[in-house]
Amino acid sequence: MIEVTMRFPARPGQFTAPMGMVTPQSAPVSFTATGARLNTVCAANVTQHLALGEPEADEVVLRWQFAPGGGPYPQEIFSTLDNRFTRAASGVAGETVEIARSAGGGLAGLQAIVDHVAGIFDYGHPEDRFYDGFDEIPHLCDMTTGSCVDINAYLIAGLRSAGYEAGYIYGLFVPEAKRDWAEDGHCWVVTRHDGIVQCWDIAHHLKMGLRKVTPGLNPRPGVRLAMGHSMGWNVPALGLEAVKLMALPLWITDQGPQVPEGMKISMSGYDELAAVPEPA
Repeated sequence: MIEVTMRFPARPGQFTAPMGMVTPQSAPVSFTATGARLNTVCAANVTQHLALGEPEADEVVLRWQFAPGGGPYPQEIFSTLDNRFTRAASGVAGETVEIARSAGGGLAGLQAIVDHVAGIFDYGHPEDRFYDGFDEIPHLCDMTTGSCVDINAYLIAGLRSAGYEAGYIYGLFVPEAKRDWAEDGHCWVVTRHDGIVQCWDIAHHLKMGLRKVTPGLNPRPGVRLAMGHSMGWNVPALGLEAVKLMALPLWITDQGPQVPEGMKISMSGYDELAAVPEPA
């Protein structure tokens, strides 16, 4: 069994936490909390539930258990939502359609779009995101710095515009060098074309100085656990609409959802998870 623990100092208010999701590598089995009482709320537009917690102690401790080996990626990850994190500007659509066509379409066209996106991004965490202030993913003409979230938002917008099925997964990456802890979250893209499912991680390729991206979850050795999928969550019970991501614990504040300060993430069962074959 694989167990993930996230602990953070309590504060007044409510927080949400994801339930985890099934992938070919793992399947959530249980979720428990100490130091907080829990209810559940639903983000129906992304077909996912969230725990809604309120602290009862000085520290909140959340634990998820996963079984190694799961099932196919859920169909819902390939659903196209209409919000500013998924909507592509006409320039993005026109460009990626032409890139795929020029490469001969099919899987070659898909790869060509991935290569194009890898070629216009440098990895980093800018204070201002390239899509801030826009109602859609804007067309990029120059080199741009972006995180895994930013890069994958652009990639998915481009792929879907060109007619490819693509889904966004957010969770944890535990490097082989650490094995039992993670600093923060990580995300990757899943595509499905002609029945072939592939995973893509442009950010980790760029972090290792690689511009040529091959399908697969690594070049960086480590394991992943998926906590949620899709961008633009609506949670009517909390009055939230088009929240970019809700796949980590978040305090619900007047300024919007916020990741808890001082949160520590640990994991046991690294070898069990590492033994599960990854998709291409």
